[in-house]
Amino acid sequence: MSLRQFEYALAVAAEGSVTAAAEVLRVAQPSVSQQIRGLERELGVELFDRTPSGLVPTVVGRAFLREAEVAVNASRRARATARAGADELVGELMVAVQMGFGTRQLPRALAGLRRRFPRLEVTVFEEPGAAEMDRLGRRDVLDLALMAACDATPADAHHLGDEEFVVVLGAGHRLLAGDRVGLRALEGEQWVRFGRDSALDGVLVNVLRDHGLTPVTAARVSQAATAVRWAAHGLGVALVPASAVPPGHEHLVRRLSPAVSQPVIAVLRQGAGPGEKALLELLREEDFSGE
Repeated sequence: MSLRQFEYALAVAAEGSVTAAAEVLRVAQPSVSQQIRGLERELGVELFDRTPSGLVPTVVGRAFLREAEVAVNASRRARATARAGADELVGELMVAVQMGFGTRQLPRALAGLRRRFPRLEVTVFEEPGAAEMDRLGRRDVLDLALMAACDATPADAHHLGDEEFVVVLGAGHRLLAGDRVGLRALEGEQWVRFGRDSALDGVLVNVLRDHGLTPVTAARVSQAATAVRWAAHGLGVALVPASAVPPGHEHLVRRLSPAVSQPVIAVLRQGAGPGEKALLELLREEDFSGE
């Protein structure tokens, strides 16, 4: 077995056909077919069911592909690390950003990273839910995650700062008259909320519960920026990290009393390479206070 066969199998699984996989891989279709058949012969199992709608991984195939993905990721990281000594870091950096953290800070840090390693590509998973974050972690895909500290925070996590949460109100809302909004003043408000497994929704529920309140749901969204825009149009109020507020909506934002904040941490994969370490140092230079 070879890493090339693993990569071909992963491409076929992702695209659903040999033809499409060959286009993505930029190789001839017969080459992909030959590699897949050879891999199945060597393993003694069928990795794909041939259906009228395309190739679908079998039960055994799905298990194999999970491990193949780990091997391909490890190979990618090894190649990137080997090339880093000459400042020629090549490969892909996988970053997850929970709860809208880093909306303001991450782009600047990534710009600095690209100036240092211009051939390094970055893929960002924005605001994954708890299930998605767990899936990414189990697949050993992530190189760095920006997230809130919690009971399960690893001992080697890096504290970047404390992100303040703010409330976003619709234009003309009565509470815009003050500089701050008391949490009790939000009683009876309808909320633009996040998915039920979202850490952001967990923050809202916990904060209101601690003050004897229960959120009334107006709508649910998946992105912090969307919640801000919907709240701005009067659909409901929203609780978001201060740095996640898109430009042009600052006049609709109010700080809370008492203040609400969450520690922001960066978690690096075990055996982190030069790309992840460089990005961490750049993030340490950023202000996560939301000021």
